[in-house]
Amino acid sequence: QVQLVESGGGLVQPGGSLRLSCAASGRFIGINTMGWYRQAPGKQREVVATITAGDTTNYADSVKGRFTISRDNAKNTVYLQMNSLQVEDTAVYYCNARIRTIWTPRGDDYWGRGTQVTVSS
Repeated sequence: QVQLVESGGGLVQPGGSLRLSCAASGRFIGINTMGWYRQAPGKQREVVATITAGDTTNYADSVKGRFTISRDNAKNTVYLQMNSLQVEDTAVYYCNARIRTIWTPRGDDYWGRGTQVTVSS
């Protein structure tokens, strides 16, 4: 069974930094695009950043220049470095990955359970 487990959320003051991690575990043959999404109270889930297997990255306009996504393929892990955090960044952050197994060679989307990020003074 494939699982994604996030870590690194918490409470931080405006202007502060946090680093989120998400590790994939289980039986699989490869991971395609990985990404981070977030959902604030009363709002729809939105994409924050994505990174392909070839390390091509994309960011939401609201986080460009402040957030950096990266991945360590040897550890099956994706990271999100968040700097200059703003109150508006408060949300539950979810990890997503398109993971290939022997039963789904084209890959299926998997989601983590989410980690809370709260930016408040």
